[in-house]
Amino acid sequence: MIGRARAVVLAGVAGHLVDVEAHLAASLPAFSIVGLPDASLHESRDRVRAAVTSSGLAWPNRRVTVNLSPASLPKGGSALDVAIAVAVLAAAGLVDPRRAARLTCIGELGLDGAVRGVRGVLPAVAAAVAAGAGRVAVPAANASEARLVAGADVVPVASLGELAQMLGNESAVPAPAPAARSIVRERSRDEDPDLADVRGQELPRFALEVAAAGGHHLLMVGPPGAGKTMLASRLPGILPDLTEDDAVAATSVHSLSGTFEADDGLIRRPPFEAPHHSASAAAIVGGGSLLARPGAISRAHAGILFLDEAPEFPTRVLDTLRQPLESGEVVLHRAHGATRYPARFQLVMAANPCPCGNFHGRGGTCTCTPLQRRRYFSRLSGPLLDRVDIRVEVEPVRRGASAAVDDTATVAARVASARRRASERLHATAWTTNAAVSARWLRANTGPALGPARQALETGAVSARGFDRALRVAWTLADLDGAVGPSEDHVRQALALRMGFV
Repeated sequence: MIGRARAVVLAGVAGHLVDVEAHLAASLPAFSIVGLPDASLHESRDRVRAAVTSSGLAWPNRRVTVNLSPASLPKGGSALDVAIAVAVLAAAGLVDPRRAARLTCIGELGLDGAVRGVRGVLPAVAAAVAAGAGRVAVPAANASEARLVAGADVVPVASLGELAQMLGNESAVPAPAPAARSIVRERSRDEDPDLADVRGQELPRFALEVAAAGGHHLLMVGPPGAGKTMLASRLPGILPDLTEDDAVAATSVHSLSGTFEADDGLIRRPPFEAPHHSASAAAIVGGGSLLARPGAISRAHAGILFLDEAPEFPTRVLDTLRQPLESGEVVLHRAHGATRYPARFQLVMAANPCPCGNFHGRGGTCTCTPLQRRRYFSRLSGPLLDRVDIRVEVEPVRRGASAAVDDTATVAARVASARRRASERLHATAWTTNAAVSARWLRANTGPALGPARQALETGAVSARGFDRALRVAWTLADLDGAVGPSEDHVRQALALRMGFV
């Protein structure tokens, strides 16, 4: 007899429905899993057998073969434990085979039969609903997250015995409820540090506002203690809430990473990721041996990736950002296939001007040689810097810089107004921010204001990519000023922001 259940396997944030078939043969007792499983799925055999017997059910004394279809799709992780157990129970006649075949099961089994929470429940349930298999049994710890998916018929279960009873077995014994998983609560806007804490720094504050209004990448260069990190940490507070599509995408990535609190609903505020400069390329971009896991750039999707002390990052790690900055996604190739994760983020970098950090103005108290300064800053490669729209120098704070300045709420209102203008202008296109607009659209719509940018291109002051990026910043400046389109002054100002440092 063959028992069936359904499960979901994730490749990145994309889910694939898997048919789990269990066959019992009259032969020497054995238990095997086929269908391209990884090591964690081979270990599932022992977890499933122990969970079944701990739930007061008899393990079939036969040769058990479990097939995971399609067999060409790599499968891994412990989230298929429950589906495998249900298929085996259905094949043994211990639960109703028809009800089991209509159920999609997600969850890891403990040896006592408890169904434990897993990562990636939101994208997995979304994939099941999209495939027409919307009745989904999920761990009780993940029920709030699963209910965020519209159209899902969520069945929360705490143990295999409880699920077996739902499927028609009255003799099953429910196990104790599993312990709640540890999760990270989402940051709210009220918890963002206030921009009013930053005194002085008129130009960097203005650059931060422009970056927020247009979604532009930003580089700040200045000595230690000038306020670069303070400014970067206040960028999320002036950004608007995420759109519905961005909220779902960001939540899916954080669900896979295990850093999502489902009780607060979808992630609505822009994420902020600030990895240490000792982070590896796999930690930044994503990695893994079978199917790669999301890295910092994917967790920063629709938000900010902040690299403090950027020249201290290995050049190889920094250069891995170049392709995601252009495409808005990262594709991680492994022997068993490619995994795609969204990675459309704002890159904000902070850097000292030299190894000792004291070079500013006429040199300050810097003890570095010109060669040392050049070598230090050359760790930020030209191709990477060419993708940064705004570059500003952050001077040391002087006495008398304590005058009142705009707070986060005031700046956020101006940013929201500018983004609204951009959204209305781009409503018939696929773009929502000026930073994403294509070069063809820019050249066709900027009109006579192109003059200063063309002159900068002809003299070699900017590259062809820099030409387009300066025009994008010019449109953002026009939106902040409430203008219909950029003027030559806006283009000159955009060029100044782009060439303000290096």
